[in-house]
Amino acid sequence: MTTSLAPDATADPSSPPSRPGTDSDARRRSRSGGDPSGSRWQRLAFGAEQPRWVRPSAFGLVVASAFLYLWNLTNSGYANSFYAAAIQAGSKNWVAWFFGSMDAGNAITVDKPPAAFWLPGLLGRIFGFNSFTMLLPEALMGVAAVALMYAAVKRVSGPVAGLLAGGALAATPVAALMFRFNNPDAMLTFCLVLAAYLTVRAIEKAGWKWLVAAGAVIGLAFLTKMLQGVIIVPALGLAYVWAAPTTLRRRLVHLLGALGGIIAVAGAYILAFTLTPTNIRPYMAGSQTNSFLELTFGYNGLARIFGNRGGGGGTRLGGAPGGAADVGAAAGQSALGASGVPNFAGGGGNGGPGGGSMFGGSAGILRMFGSSFGTEISWLLPAALILLVAGLWFTRRAIRTDRVRASLIIWGGWTLLTAAVFSFMTGTVHPYYAIALAPGIAGVIGIGGAELWRGRAYWPSRIVLAVTILATSIWTAVLLGRDSSWLPWLKFVIVILGVLAALGLVVRFDRLRLGAVSVAVAALLAGGLGSTAFTIATASQGHTGAIPTSGPSAQGGFGGMGNAAGFGGFRDRSGSSTEGLPGGTASLPNGTTGAPNGTTGSGTTGAPNGTTGTGTTGAPNGTQAGGFGGPGGETSASSELVALLKQTTTKWSAATNGSNSAASLELASDTNVIAMGGFTGSDPYPSLDQFKALVASGQVTYYIAGGGMGGGFGGRGGASDTSSIATWVEQNFQATTVGNATVYKLVK
Repeated sequence: MTTSLAPDATADPSSPPSRPGTDSDARRRSRSGGDPSGSRWQRLAFGAEQPRWVRPSAFGLVVASAFLYLWNLTNSGYANSFYAAAIQAGSKNWVAWFFGSMDAGNAITVDKPPAAFWLPGLLGRIFGFNSFTMLLPEALMGVAAVALMYAAVKRVSGPVAGLLAGGALAATPVAALMFRFNNPDAMLTFCLVLAAYLTVRAIEKAGWKWLVAAGAVIGLAFLTKMLQGVIIVPALGLAYVWAAPTTLRRRLVHLLGALGGIIAVAGAYILAFTLTPTNIRPYMAGSQTNSFLELTFGYNGLARIFGNRGGGGGTRLGGAPGGAADVGAAAGQSALGASGVPNFAGGGGNGGPGGGSMFGGSAGILRMFGSSFGTEISWLLPAALILLVAGLWFTRRAIRTDRVRASLIIWGGWTLLTAAVFSFMTGTVHPYYAIALAPGIAGVIGIGGAELWRGRAYWPSRIVLAVTILATSIWTAVLLGRDSSWLPWLKFVIVILGVLAALGLVVRFDRLRLGAVSVAVAALLAGGLGSTAFTIATASQGHTGAIPTSGPSAQGGFGGMGNAAGFGGFRDRSGSSTEGLPGGTASLPNGTTGAPNGTTGSGTTGAPNGTTGTGTTGAPNGTQAGGFGGPGGETSASSELVALLKQTTTKWSAATNGSNSAASLELASDTNVIAMGGFTGSDPYPSLDQFKALVASGQVTYYIAGGGMGGGFGGRGGASDTSSIATWVEQNFQATTVGNATVYKLVK
C-alpha cells in the first residue's frame, strides 16, 4: 500500500475526498499503469494492463531525448581538449586507458579518476578516435539517464509522473550541455540516476541485491568524480532504512551490504593503482605525492569544499596553500597578481576573505539562483522545493513503508544535499557541476506534480499546485530576462500562461473535461517552455574548453569561446563583473606585476587582456604571446609546430608546461607530449633529475617554452620543478622559433 499526496481526482466528485494516508491498492495500480502481475518484460519496462498511450509516450520521450543529445553531436569538436587527449591516449595504449593518462607514453594522468574515459577510449580503439566516437557514449548515457528517470518515478507515481520527471531532466539546459560534452559529469549523472533507480527497486520488497547493486554503481560514480559521486548516499540510505518493508536489523545489514558494494568497486581500483609500481603507471596529477587518496581528499575533496582551508598539497585553484602562486593576494583585488593567478572581486580568491569561489559566484544559499548557476539549473528549483515540502507534509501520517514518501526522500534529499554542497563550497566550483542536481529536481517535480494534480479536488493540493505553477512561470521570466536580446517576448507569454493555469485551478475550471486538458497544457508550458527553449538553444551550439556554459550563445572557458572579458567562460548575463573574473572592458590589466607565463614574464609593460583575450596584444606568454595555453584559450598550435612534432620518433615528441598546452599539441599532432606540472602547473612531475634522465636516454625530442596551467594562468604556478627545468633547458640548448612557439631541440 502506498500513499497519494492528495485524493484521487478521478473519484466521483460527489463523494468526500480521502485524506492523505488512506490510499488503496486499487488506486496504486491505477497510478502505476496496471497490476504488477504479467510478463517479466512488462513488469520491468512498463507494467501490465496499462493504458494504450503509455508505451508510445515513453518511447516518444526516449526518442526526443536521443534527438536532442545526438543531433549534430560533433559541433563541439574535441570539446574539452584536456580530457580528449586522455581519451585519445586510452584508445592507443591500455595502460593509459586504465589509469587515465594524458598521453600514450604514460607520463602523467588527468586530475580525475579514469572511469569516465573508459567507454570513449574503447570506442576509439575499435572505430578510431574522433569527435563522434568520443562524444557518443556521453549522449547515450544522457538518453539512458532520462529513461531510468522515467522508470524510477513511474514505479511509484505512475506514467504521467515518470514522463514529467524524464522530461524535466531532458529539458534542463546543463543536462543538454554535459550530455554532449566529454567532461566526466555525464557518466557521473548516469551512475547516480541508476543508483537511485536500483534503490527504488530495493525499497519495494527490501531487496538487498538491488541495494548492493546500487552501492556498486556508487562505487563507479566515485571512480568517475571521486567524492562528488557519494553526495547523494545519505538520501538513498535514509530512504531505505525508513521505508523498506523488513525489520530494522535487516535494513541496517542491507545498508552494510551496499557499503560493501561501494568499497568493492572503488577499493579494487584504488588497490590496483596503489600496488602498481610507479615506474609502470603514470604520475597521479593533482597530488604532490603521486597518491590517488591524496587527490581524493585534497585537491578534489576538501580543497574543493573549503578552498584554501582544505587539504592537499601544492598550489591549487580553490585548493591547498602552496608557493607563490597561492590563489588570491589581497582582498578585493581583481587583477592578475605577481604569481600570474587571478584575484577576484569580493576578495581573496577561492575561499579567501571574501568567502567567494573562483567561477561560481559568492558562496551562499542563493548561489544556485545567481548569474552563474541560475540559467544552468534553477528553472524548476523553486517548484521542486515547494513540492518537496508539500509532499512531505501530505504524507506525514502515511505508513512507514509508503513508497511515495520514500521516493520524495530519495529525490528531495538528493536535491537538498547537492544544492547545499554546491551553494556553500568555497573552493573551485563550476556552473556545469549543476548537472548532478538536475535528476533530484526532476524526481521531485514528477512525483509532486503528478500526485497533486491527481488530488486537485482536495483544496490544499489545488492551492499548492497553483502557487507552484505561478512561482515557476515568474522565475522563468526572471531567468529569461537576464539575456534581454534572446526571445524577449517569451517571458511575457510564460507569465500569462502561468497566471491562466493557476486561475484555472483555483476556480475549478479543470472540472470540465476540456478545461482539465487546457489547464494541464497551460501549466506544462508555463513550467517548461522557458527551460526547454534554453535547452534547445544550448544543444544547437558548439561548446569547447574546460568551463562550458549553457545558453543561446556558444560559450566556454580555458580554451572555449570566451565572453567579452577575454577570459573565456565567465558569464554574467547582466554584463556586470560581480562573479568570477571581471568582465566587459574592465578586464584584467596585467599592470606592473603582470603574470609571467613564460620564461621572461611580462615585466612592467604587461599588456592588458582587453576584450579580445589572447593574440599578439593579449596577455603575454613570455616569448610566445598569445600562443597555445595562454589566457582566454588553448589556441591551436601552428601548422609548422605540428609538422615538426609529427616527424619525431622518440617516445615523447615534446614536453611543455601544463596539461592544456600538451593536450592541444597531442590532438593536433597525434604524438605524445609530456604535460609538465599537470593541469595547474604545480604537480612535482617531472622533477629536474627525472627530466634530465629522459633527455639523456633520448626519450623526448623537443622542449616547448611557455604553455600554461589550465589553459591560461601561467605555467609556473609556484612549482620549482617546471621553473628549474625551463632554466636548465635555456642554459643548455639552443632556442628556435617555430610558428608562434619557442622550441628547444633536446636530441642530436
